[in-house]
Amino acid sequence: MFPVQAAIPTQKVYDTGQPIEKPMIMSRFIEMSSARKVPDVSFNDTNGDSINLKQFDGKVVLMSLWATWCAPCISEIPQMEAIRQANIDNDLVVLPVSIDEESDKVAAFLARHDLAYYHTWLDPEMNIDNVMPADVVPATYVFDGSGNLIGFLRGYLDWSDKDIQPYLEKLISKYANR
Repeated sequence: MFPVQAAIPTQKVYDTGQPIEKPMIMSRFIEMSSARKVPDVSFNDTNGDSINLKQFDGKVVLMSLWATWCAPCISEIPQMEAIRQANIDNDLVVLPVSIDEESDKVAAFLARHDLAYYHTWLDPEMNIDNVMPADVVPATYVFDGSGNLIGFLRGYLDWSDKDIQPYLEKLISKYANR
């Protein structure tokens, strides 16, 4: 018997309206036509501190899934950190989540690749599968200010592209205080 993989949540919360016009770099990003309610899941960091989407009320959350065995993730991590830094004063949170089963090896991996500064959350039990399928990394899931899923992008994206920040600002304007 195979484990059941998560599917896109089906409980629609609201119609998201006209999609935001995307720059070419964001062509694979799916802005959903309906925001979807997701189960409340929590993640822990390397210190055992817990976090969940409810903590970010009024902010758009970019949940970035990654793993130590994912070569493109090594490139994407510094790009996600740059987005986090660029949006410290905006209503946007970058929430990196490692899906490594052996989460005790994550900190050493980050240090080995000069990424020790990257504060990540851990999901060795794959709780994310209660929200979305975690069968592709990197993957980015986007949540509105109430924690509803409003979009996703599966696979690597060059988040350092100059057209991404203006697009993120449009997402913030549309979804942060939903």
